[in-house]
Amino acid sequence: MKVSGREIAAAIALAVLPLACAPVQAAVIRISCGAVGRELEMCRESAQAWAGRTGNQVEVVATPNDSSERLALYEQVLASGSDRIDVFQVDVVWPGMLGSHFIDLRPYARGAEAGMFADFVASDTKAGRLVAMPWFINGGLLFYRKDLLARYGLPVPRTWDELAAAARRVQDAERAAGNDRMWGWVWQGRAYEGLTCDALEWVSSWGGGAIVEPDGRISIDNPRAAAALRAAAGWVGTISPAAVLNYAEEESRGVFQAGNAVFLRNWPYAWSLAQAPQSAIRGRVGVAALPHGPGGEPAATLGGESLAVSKYSRAPAAAADLVMFMTSAAVQKHRAIAGSFNPSLLALYRDPDVVAANPFMGELFPVFTHAVARPTVIAGARYNQVSNEFWNAAHDVLSGREKADRALEALAGTLDRVSRGGRWK
Repeated sequence: MKVSGREIAAAIALAVLPLACAPVQAAVIRISCGAVGRELEMCRESAQAWAGRTGNQVEVVATPNDSSERLALYEQVLASGSDRIDVFQVDVVWPGMLGSHFIDLRPYARGAEAGMFADFVASDTKAGRLVAMPWFINGGLLFYRKDLLARYGLPVPRTWDELAAAARRVQDAERAAGNDRMWGWVWQGRAYEGLTCDALEWVSSWGGGAIVEPDGRISIDNPRAAAALRAAAGWVGTISPAAVLNYAEEESRGVFQAGNAVFLRNWPYAWSLAQAPQSAIRGRVGVAALPHGPGGEPAATLGGESLAVSKYSRAPAAAADLVMFMTSAAVQKHRAIAGSFNPSLLALYRDPDVVAANPFMGELFPVFTHAVARPTVIAGARYNQVSNEFWNAAHDVLSGREKADRALEALAGTLDRVSRGGRWK
């Protein structure tokens, strides 16, 4: 039986009704949501369900798809003290930079954060204040065409060398069979935060560290990190299109979902879209942990999105009530089933409905619990500069403008100056 969006919204509203202990004074709440995959659609759906429950109004504010551009907009809005946005959807790495502009949500959460990923909650905490509420967690995953691997008798690759070999074999065979658009491997190579995530996974899985270590040591200038970037540069133009250097999440997903790639690196949201009725690859996709380099271990960059309330909001209590609704178990369960957004609530990974809709959430649970964090805690407000320097250095290597060893040596020198000689605090 087909269920309408209105019926789903009503079901969510009823399921979460006990959250409100008292009527919230009518207000107009403006929320900014991401627009990757089904993010915007599902954000609007849940926000309207809350509005119908409380009698408030909700306006969804359009923001750039690119995370770096969205951060720049947020910084501008918050620095001006504007009340044009009440609720901000924020990346897991932003609370350290933006947290001083957000209210403490702990009094409104009433302990709900205790049931969420501890590292995620820590990232959303600044000076003891819960400045954002974890909404959905991300970790980089390997999506693959299980039908094509079966056709050529290939296993799911466990190392980057195995991935490169399998990608080349299937790509060449499919092209010989007439599909001249087939590529072996697509990922996020644009010079933006997404490349920081991809490149950190390569570096970490080669045993090359985490750019800046928790003790403040700048570790990126090392042979293993250089080897990782050299290997990635070798993919461009061979098993990955040259255009990958301008791909973000949606561009890479589009190539894969059109049936023109064997392997894809992306976040969990890509699963539900690949399985949609109109998808060209429905029923032919598998999900696995990302490969690793020689002597290394698989690594997935910790990602995720939270919701924060601006301290400049004219209705902070209503805005916080919206955040608690959006991050509630009922809404998170619906988003997991309908949009494959990984819940921030640990209990939902044992929910049979969630696991049935997203088998990888149960099978690959350690990917999310052991994901590699970007150096946001140690870098604090300077993280954006660190990431910007890292993704530009990586992009220079991938595009052939610079050798890996020289790029990382220069990067380490720049980060030493950014940190004032390793003194981050």
